[in-house]
Amino acid sequence: MKRTSINTTVMGRKVVVATCSLNQWAMDFQGNMDRILDSIQQAKAAGAMYRSGPEMEIPGYSCADHFYESDTMLHSWEVVAELLQHPLCVDIMIDVGLPVMHKNVTYNCRLVFLNRKILLIRPKLILCDDGNYRETRWFTAWRKIRQVEDHYIPRIISRITGQITVPFGDAVIATRDTCIGYEICEELWNPESSHIPMSLDGVEIIVNGSGSYTEIRKGYVCRDLVMSATARSGGCYLFANQRGCDGDRVYFSGNSMIGLNGSIVARTLPYSLQEVEIVTATIDLESVRNYRSLVRSRCLHAAQSQAYPRIQVNFALSNDEDIFLPLSQPIEYTIPTPEEEILYGPACWLWDYLRRSGQGGFLLPLSGGVDSSSTATIVYSMCHLVVQAVANGEEKVLEDVRRIVSQSDYVPRDRRELCGRLFHTVYMATENSSIETKNRAKLLSQQIGSYHIPVTIDSIVSAALGIFSAATGLIPKFKVRGGTVRENLALQNVQARLRMVLAYLFAQLVLWVRGRQGGLLVLGSANVDEALRGYMTKYDCSSADINPIGGFSKADLKKFLLLSKDRLNLPVLGDILGAPPTAELEPLDEGTLVQTDEADMGMTYAELATYGKLRKVECCGPYSMFGKLIHMWSDRCSPAEVAEKVKLFFRYYSVNRHKMTILTPAYHAETYSPDDHRFDHRQFLYNYRWLWQFRAIDKAVEKLETRSRDEQVERSSSNRSTKDSQSSHKRPSSRSCSNSFSGSTGNESQRRGVEVPPGPLIQTGLMESHKPECVLQDHPSGTHTTAEPIDCGPGSETDRKRWGCLSSPLHTLGHSTQKSCRAVKVTLVHLQHHTTSVQM
Repeated sequence: MKRTSINTTVMGRKVVVATCSLNQWAMDFQGNMDRILDSIQQAKAAGAMYRSGPEMEIPGYSCADHFYESDTMLHSWEVVAELLQHPLCVDIMIDVGLPVMHKNVTYNCRLVFLNRKILLIRPKLILCDDGNYRETRWFTAWRKIRQVEDHYIPRIISRITGQITVPFGDAVIATRDTCIGYEICEELWNPESSHIPMSLDGVEIIVNGSGSYTEIRKGYVCRDLVMSATARSGGCYLFANQRGCDGDRVYFSGNSMIGLNGSIVARTLPYSLQEVEIVTATIDLESVRNYRSLVRSRCLHAAQSQAYPRIQVNFALSNDEDIFLPLSQPIEYTIPTPEEEILYGPACWLWDYLRRSGQGGFLLPLSGGVDSSSTATIVYSMCHLVVQAVANGEEKVLEDVRRIVSQSDYVPRDRRELCGRLFHTVYMATENSSIETKNRAKLLSQQIGSYHIPVTIDSIVSAALGIFSAATGLIPKFKVRGGTVRENLALQNVQARLRMVLAYLFAQLVLWVRGRQGGLLVLGSANVDEALRGYMTKYDCSSADINPIGGFSKADLKKFLLLSKDRLNLPVLGDILGAPPTAELEPLDEGTLVQTDEADMGMTYAELATYGKLRKVECCGPYSMFGKLIHMWSDRCSPAEVAEKVKLFFRYYSVNRHKMTILTPAYHAETYSPDDHRFDHRQFLYNYRWLWQFRAIDKAVEKLETRSRDEQVERSSSNRSTKDSQSSHKRPSSRSCSNSFSGSTGNESQRRGVEVPPGPLIQTGLMESHKPECVLQDHPSGTHTTAEPIDCGPGSETDRKRWGCLSSPLHTLGHSTQKSCRAVKVTLVHLQHHTTSVQM
């Protein structure tokens, strides 16, 4: 009898899966399809049997209102048809993202196909509407949980697949060796994430196509979510995210990754110029099953979980000869520091914008200050990344560089040399500019290698003022030379606005001067704090084509320059950091500065950052902001001082809000950005007096001050009681009454035990109309020049002069009387309600 041997080592338990980061471009269907095919080719070459990609990878995520157009869905289906027929898309399971209209409703979907057959169209269950996201504007969430319907596919697809309908809905795919489920972006962030019930129902591989943009200090979020999802539920998680600038203000950092049982086993680079990057992982399915079976409480819930509809597929991701496949091991997942996020994120965003805009480089009005120097340093960092990518063999990057510089055989090898070809800086001096800023701008341009042009613009400023004087017969003067506030503002604004005009003139003609084709993109350099405060001239040189630092605070930019000083070898940044920030729009005093930013704004940059976070992130209006700041700043400000600071901020914020409507498109990074385009939706015409809100603050200040005075009186009387007790060497009885305002000689808790809270305060009758008026003084480079009455509140004579308050002896007397009368009334009411009150 012949014996048949059985191979007991055949397991079929290891699978190779791939995810990717693609630098897609909204509405670029040809380019998007080419990048998808490139990722599929790389995935197959790496041995992967499953490939996933980013959210909406076929049309691009940021199509916005193009999603309303039937053409967008038509061209998306045409790309699907090309993918179904392509020879690369054979013997590998693939999912792609596109919009699909089902029963006259448009959904954000993943389409899964294998060997010219569509297996499933899975719509997004939970849409995202916070931050810059507006998904419910174009799509509808699928709410038929664990339900599937028939979807009639277009005829161009039916001719390829032979199918008339395909499954559409919330289902999972069951292969011969495992089960695959799907989430789409926001579903991972939501408290009711789909991966939990799917994992309980036996789904072992969760796939998520995402379009998650970056924000500063949030690089850990995706990692933690993926690790948490697989740690709690077990399993393998494929997270695919978009990379780059796809045509809008946001930057997608990539960070695609593969998680397994609470660890990360593969990830793409966070900031890279690669258009297509894939990562693969070899997963042991038995490790998933063992991990889950050891969690006994999970097994109890899994035993009674509701079943998902399963799409049965006669296909296996594993094979019988997988014993020699090495398994993927956990890797160290490092998070970039905020300074590194500024160093690399905007640089990648600028590169995408430059190569896709068809322009020949950048032009920056370089003042030698922190902000413009930050923009210049980011461009230099971009050149560093380009040279590095070319050295690493990135053919697409080399192709783009050659097209931009108009030289077919050019190979960038030195970042300074490349910067000299791409980057142009102009120092536009006036009689108000100092020699220090001029020298710092020149030295920085030399160290980064930019094409630098120093010019003096006094002649054009004089010409503009000459036209005004000829027409009106009047000559405006600076305030230091006897002019009014209105004249002072106008003289500063004309300098700032003429710089913008000259910047665009140079941007159009500098390449002509250098014998090259094309024009230059003008870069802005206003930070997020100045935008929030409105500390800029409308249509000055902060108005540009794009602004790489518009989403960062002043404090973060300073830390970024400190890092760049060493990492990019730019010693001059140390001198720039040590100089006081100034607009240099007012005359110098014997060659030295008399104008600084923080003095002009009436608040520090640190305070501005705090105001911004409370206003946007904490959703605070004036009253709520005051309520938080009296505790946050209790060690350095009285409640009255906090009130004045909050009022001052909201006055300037509301007066200047109209400037946000024309804010230069900026790299989005900060959570408190005032960007009016999509992120921070508010009116731009305010009643800047905030009468009701400021009145609520005043009432709160009054209560706090009253309470403080009462506590001081109690502490004073308690101290006197203690002294009397010590001098008599007697311990008074608990029934005895001390001749003091506290009515008790015990400790604070004992006094509280016998006191009755005081009743309402008796108003003195002094009205709020006694408060002074002042002239609103916006930043000298601002545009608000109308004199308006503003409640300045109490303060020293120095403060009143600083903010332009009209001093009045009558007001001063009235205010002092009001405080004195109120103090007496409060004391009397307190004594009348005290348990052991003294008869006066």
